[in-house]
Amino acid sequence: MAILKKIRKAIEKNGIMLLRISVGIVFLWFGFLKYFGNFSPAEDLASRTISFLTFGYMESEISMPLLATIECIIGLGIITKKHMKYVIPLLYFQMAGAILPLFLFTSETWQSFFVPSLEGQYIIKNAVLITAAIVLDATAKGGELITDPQIAQKAKAEEERKAV
Repeated sequence: MAILKKIRKAIEKNGIMLLRISVGIVFLWFGFLKYFGNFSPAEDLASRTISFLTFGYMESEISMPLLATIECIIGLGIITKKHMKYVIPLLYFQMAGAILPLFLFTSETWQSFFVPSLEGQYIIKNAVLITAAIVLDATAKGGELITDPQIAQKAKAEEERKAV
């Protein structure tokens, strides 16, 4: 039992850092792939979404390197914790665009009602990245993960007292 408790404490202690690094790697990796054309399964949908949003003015030869750069900046910023106050809003902006194909290209992102295609599933998983970004943003601003139930209860009571 003691070894399990030590493992749990180590995971709790390093959980936010591991979340930050894993989210950063996802953005860096997926962004990097977009520099090399046809390696990213989302490239076609992303290119058409950007073209739609820019009324056809931005073609994939420009939009994909730009998107790749944005995603790499997000990834590096999250991994290094540099400029988080800029990187997280950039992530939200990028994610807003990433979700749009679910509504713009429904024949490709949905097989039927409530049944996403593989591309749709790829997009829907972004909800996890957005939620992770919310946690990373809160901790970057000084928030802490409270793992001790007694301390968490006291903190919750204090927050409720302040809210009244």
